[in-house]
Amino acid sequence: MNGAAKGAIVGGVFLAMVGGAGYGVYALVGDSGQGHGKDGGAAVREEKASGPVTDKEAAQTAKAFLAAWAAGDARAAADLTNNVQAAQTAVADYRAKAYVSKAVITPGAQTGTTIPFAVAAEVTYEGVSKPLAYESKLTVVRGLTSGKPLVDWQPSVIHPQLGKDEKLRAGAPAAPPVKAVDRSGEELTAEKYPSLRPVLDQLRQTYGGKVGGKPGAELWIEPTAQDAPKRTLLTLVEGEPSTLKTTLDATVQAAAEKAVARYPESSVVAVKPSNGHILAVANNRKDGFNAAMQGTRAPGSTMKIVTSAMLIDRGKAAADKPAECTREASWGGRTFHNLDNFELPGATFATSFAKSCNTAFIKQIDDVKDDAALSKEAREVFGIGLDWKTGIKSTDGKVPVAGGAEAAAAYIGQGQVTMNPLNMASITATARSGQFHQPLLVAADLDGRTLATAERRMKPSVQQQLVQMMRLTATNGTAAQVMRSVGGSDKGAKTGSAEVDGAGSPDSWFTGYSGDVAAAAMVEGGGHGGDAAGPIVAAVLNS
Repeated sequence: MNGAAKGAIVGGVFLAMVGGAGYGVYALVGDSGQGHGKDGGAAVREEKASGPVTDKEAAQTAKAFLAAWAAGDARAAADLTNNVQAAQTAVADYRAKAYVSKAVITPGAQTGTTIPFAVAAEVTYEGVSKPLAYESKLTVVRGLTSGKPLVDWQPSVIHPQLGKDEKLRAGAPAAPPVKAVDRSGEELTAEKYPSLRPVLDQLRQTYGGKVGGKPGAELWIEPTAQDAPKRTLLTLVEGEPSTLKTTLDATVQAAAEKAVARYPESSVVAVKPSNGHILAVANNRKDGFNAAMQGTRAPGSTMKIVTSAMLIDRGKAAADKPAECTREASWGGRTFHNLDNFELPGATFATSFAKSCNTAFIKQIDDVKDDAALSKEAREVFGIGLDWKTGIKSTDGKVPVAGGAEAAAAYIGQGQVTMNPLNMASITATARSGQFHQPLLVAADLDGRTLATAERRMKPSVQQQLVQMMRLTATNGTAAQVMRSVGGSDKGAKTGSAEVDGAGSPDSWFTGYSGDVAAAAMVEGGGHGGDAAGPIVAAVLNS
């Protein structure tokens, strides 16, 4: 690859034949079509400038960069960016390690200093070629030291799905493909269930080499973390997949996918209380993160399920006994309020739970006289923090020992307490069945995983009262409107909203059960529990 590569205009596309591979970049407005490789950079002004990059400078820099990339001149392209080393490696690897044999790069309509472009490429590995088409963009900024207009280097310039330090690679992957099926044998694909993609990628990475199958050839994104799964972009040669049975239920998964699609930044998980089997995992997030199983957000008042169990367990509260619900309560130098400062004179503990009265819970702290009480209950009975091994990566809930105002916040699911929908669905399942069953997605005997077991069962009297209180919440409490659509009488729920620093609206949380299905959902910035998370859970329970 060198600056001597010859160029020509063919049908409005700039072609630079380099090493037998045809690359192309469409000429930007005003371009004669003769600039390429290192020569393309000559159009950029050499004198040190200052101030915002002009549209003309952006166009010239983009043209030169794209021409150099198209010509396969990694050094020339990198010199036109603000991160020479990273850009040079990425552009060189595009051909050498992603096996892109040819590409036509077509710029789109410029918006200020941002230039979108389309790539029509071909990936060739061991004699097999497949087309690859995608769109990306670049932005031109002023160099901090040189003053030159430079491409603001991001891996996403090469491919929009590349994150920081991620790489584009092609070849024979280490993990053979797997055919994941639900508990009835129905195949689960990312095309049919889009939000399962990260789950399916992790299943392949973890079990592809353990259940047979043969790898084919692919183009993939190599993640930064070693334990993160590769993300396949293009299959060049089909491998021979092995069948991997999961606990998922295709019908429930379909309902979960449809439900989260209505609310941005939402996640939901459904489990079976009788055995902990995960029936559905769905996310609707811009970042593709599996927040349903790996999130760490304050769960708000859904945490009152655990707090109630602890208070009843220790004889400090009972469903039918009074629980003072005042407008506000102070503890540890901090004053806590109920929503809209409501109060419930003469309310029972069950009513305070159903109406989600914060102060009725905070007023119990003095009687408990044990900063570790809530943390112990969460771990010993609900299995929170016991290193769950679900079959893919998941994050345990966290209920740390806290004192003062932090303890009061923890009682109502704020402060240092963090959960995700998987954790809350499991908590609800434990309340429903009276015993913790560690959630799992793949049978433990497949790879000899040791499942977590709680130290003790929930006392029958505690479980009976919890179910009574959750039923009251679903029929006459904060969850009544949402749960009205859920059929049957064997149902219960708890709403929650969690304030997040700097956020304009609280996170919406909702958890509930119907028969032998428990589900929990969270919508970042979704408002009160019944506003966004509630309808998601109801849809899943109805499936």
